[in-house]
Amino acid sequence: MRSVGAGLSEQSAQPEYRIEDLAHHSGATVRTIRAYQDRGLLPRPERRGRSNVYGDAHLARLHQIADLLDRGYTLASIKELLEAWDTGRGLGGVLGLVAEVHGPWTDEEADRISRAELDARFGGTPDEEAIREAVELGVLERLPGGEGEEYLVPSPQELAVAAELYAAGVPLAAITGHLRELRDQVEHIASRFLEFTTEHVFARYLEHRPPTDADAAEAATMVRRLRPLAQQTVDAELARAMRLLATRHLQIHLSPDPPRIKDDQARAVTLPAGTMRAVQSLVGAEGVEAFIAAATEREVSKRTLDALASNQRIANELTQ
Repeated sequence: MRSVGAGLSEQSAQPEYRIEDLAHHSGATVRTIRAYQDRGLLPRPERRGRSNVYGDAHLARLHQIADLLDRGYTLASIKELLEAWDTGRGLGGVLGLVAEVHGPWTDEEADRISRAELDARFGGTPDEEAIREAVELGVLERLPGGEGEEYLVPSPQELAVAAELYAAGVPLAAITGHLRELRDQVEHIASRFLEFTTEHVFARYLEHRPPTDADAAEAATMVRRLRPLAQQTVDAELARAMRLLATRHLQIHLSPDPPRIKDDQARAVTLPAGTMRAVQSLVGAEGVEAFIAAATEREVSKRTLDALASNQRIANELTQ
């Protein structure tokens, strides 16, 4: 037997791989390949004398597994999908659905920017902490190699907004803090939209685990139809809210007297993004509002009780 690096098998005229060759061409390690075999993700190799022989089917399966892992699937869920494929239920529709969901949700195209251009857009002075935070947030992605330091910009529009805010006088730390807070809120909106569409649209396609090839293909078509709806809805509601609140905000700041809060009037209070994340990790996104309200009421009650006790203590001291 000769490996693919040396040529084709004389018996089958198909590439044959030793495990080391398979690891080289797939990008997986020998240890990972053996672990996949033990977990049933990868078919056993053919035994040829004292050697194990792998073929193109094994290489294709390793590429499938790597692709699904990159898309966030666990090994357990990948095994279910591959077992469906092996039992003849089909995987093409499922992989099409995976690709549709994992694909871009915007028409915006990524761009590149050099470190020199980046520094020039934000005051001309290098700021390593700001770069670190931008990379952490995914606003910038480091690109290896090249003569100078260069970054991928997944959303040029988002970077342009940051540059405009900075030019208007907003500190970079405030911009990144605002983005973190905004991201938490937008992810909550996206989660609610997914829950809503899953309940009313996609539940019928996902009755089987994994879904049939036909159901998965139909669900992929539905994703393409519904893809723009979330952004269209958010755009319309954001425009409505900005018009309403910006007008109210301007009236407040143009008024000669500070506004009075009515007893039954709710008031929005801005909390630090870190506080919001900590509360959300404790009670989940749905419980944040109730938790903060309850914590505030408890603090007010505690201070009221402390004040009453203090007043009584002072009264007792005066009568002695």
